[in-house]
Amino acid sequence: SADLMGRIRLTETDLWSFIMEATPQTFVLRAFSRLKVIIEPLLASFVLIILTPLFLLIALGIKLGSHGPVLYEQIRTGYLGQQFRLVKFRSMPLDAERDGPQWCQPNDCRVTGFGSFLRKTRLDELPQLWNVVRGEMGFFGPRPERPEIYERLNAEIPLFSMRTIVRPGITGWAQVCAGYAATVEESKRKLEYDLYYIKHMSPRLDLIILIKTIFGAFFGFKEEVPRLRLVAGQSSTTVKVGNG
Repeated sequence: SADLMGRIRLTETDLWSFIMEATPQTFVLRAFSRLKVIIEPLLASFVLIILTPLFLLIALGIKLGSHGPVLYEQIRTGYLGQQFRLVKFRSMPLDAERDGPQWCQPNDCRVTGFGSFLRKTRLDELPQLWNVVRGEMGFFGPRPERPEIYERLNAEIPLFSMRTIVRPGITGWAQVCAGYAATVEESKRKLEYDLYYIKHMSPRLDLIILIKTIFGAFFGFKEEVPRLRLVAGQSSTTVKVGNG
């Protein structure tokens, strides 16, 4: 079942069954959702102040490893399809996407040495606390996609737009369970985890994601998404349309 797998199979659901089977919105859950919008920006501001020394150390590491700015901005598609500027610590050289937007890959050759460390620990995501302060993101939720990726995947994957009915998150159920996606098929699998999160949003699930995120930062994140490889003489399903 979905509860055992932690994801909702796209082959076993559609829009109406997904809506009808969603967790009933009790008073507690409604209050939780409303409080998150108020509390998370305040908490993010506090965490930004506390982590200032860590931010300075990361900035120094980036500067020593490559030329260019410490922070990197990308346009992302967020809550209800609204676009915003997502902020990250830069983990690639400035010319990494000279051939256009690309999906990030495991052991991506475009990533700098220090950038690889930032990605493995997810420390490159920390500046998104500023996006939480601005109300564009939350701590937990589906990852916001780049517009180029969103349009492509929304056209190819059923229910993909459902990801935007909640605010995107710095971390989320799909991130801690499935890692990065580098193909349409892998994005489908991650969507199944995102749909599970949206359907079962609760303080308990957010706490589990927080624990898994902290554990993954120290011990490594489990990559459950099967990697699709290019086989000589066969066409590949890998598509260069975005960045993680």
